[in-house]
Amino acid sequence: MGKHTSAFGKIKFHVQEETLAITPKKGSLFIGIPKETCHEEKRVCLTPDAVAAMTLQGHQIIIESGAGLASNFSDKEYSESGAKISYNTKEVFQCYLVLKVSPPSLEEIEHMRPDGFLVSSLQLKTQSQEYFKALAHKKITAIAFDFIKDDHNSYPIVKSLSEIAGTASILIAAELMNAENNGSGRLLGNISGVPPCEVVVLGAGTAGLFAAKSAQALGASVKVFDNSITKLRLLQQNLNNPVYTSTIHHKALNKALMRCDVVIGAIKGKTRAPIIVSEEMVAIMKEGAVIIDISIDRGGCFETSELTTHSNPTFLKHGVFHYGVPNIPSRYAKTASISISNIITPYLLSIGDEGGFENAIKYDTIIRSGMYMYKGILTKKAVGEWFQLPFTDINLLII
Repeated sequence: MGKHTSAFGKIKFHVQEETLAITPKKGSLFIGIPKETCHEEKRVCLTPDAVAAMTLQGHQIIIESGAGLASNFSDKEYSESGAKISYNTKEVFQCYLVLKVSPPSLEEIEHMRPDGFLVSSLQLKTQSQEYFKALAHKKITAIAFDFIKDDHNSYPIVKSLSEIAGTASILIAAELMNAENNGSGRLLGNISGVPPCEVVVLGAGTAGLFAAKSAQALGASVKVFDNSITKLRLLQQNLNNPVYTSTIHHKALNKALMRCDVVIGAIKGKTRAPIIVSEEMVAIMKEGAVIIDISIDRGGCFETSELTTHSNPTFLKHGVFHYGVPNIPSRYAKTASISISNIITPYLLSIGDEGGFENAIKYDTIIRSGMYMYKGILTKKAVGEWFQLPFTDINLLII
């Protein structure tokens, strides 16, 4: 009996010892979430629920006071979720890991701790060589939402924000058609005895799909143009009802534009968005028609497009309303924040389980896919070629 008890005790001790051996491998992340300073950026990276999930696992989070207010998350909610509320911007940027939606300004990079980590969007088209030189000077390791690729070869954050932009584009168009906004006075819906509005969507990617889906759900007649038959086929499969699809032919597109009430531009291209609709084509559109150029952040796919802002979103040209706000998801800040938070929180928890960023970088291909700087060294070929900066393959740097 004593022998049995002794053996049992050894087994029990062995299990406890194994648990203790695993525990130190976990890394406690020290995360700072500063208030966004980029013009009209209202989103925040982590919701209070995500903060609660993080702090429950032993991670420390400092959030700058007011960082979530534009997304309707109060300091009290974050505090009750376990975050420390800070009124000192520099304190937040001194955290081991800084989480931002927009990329930090040069002044904000100056506040960051040397050898720290940054997770944010990159917004490549708005950057300069000085931005990357500032990160290099601080030896920052930086990961961009724009580059993170999951196990399904998809860009989860980019795709999620494209879903929001596509859906929102139809809601925005419906508002602009309102007579009170000096629009055509048409209702973007299916009313008995009234011909439905006609919506043209340029691009059959994620944003185009969700624009078409939303317009179709409201009862509009939808036509989608894209030069990729594969994308058009996938769009057809994802819609509940049949929709007119076509490759981009000048005659067919011209005819569709002459009749449509709304046209959504959702073609991005590899570098700059291709100009699909010339000024002459815009000039033949109906007076009071609406153009929503989702691709404006890549230059726009309408020759008449110009950058606008949330506070002054539209301008009139050839009698057609143009909407060229590049950051449409920020208009729906709470939805966008929840979406971003839901995607990045599991990655952060996984990084903690791996023992911190240094270990995660070695073994996690998803984390490496989003990395463009490693300890101040540029590692992304696309970025290096775009800004004519030297770069090194990340696999040559990680030992």
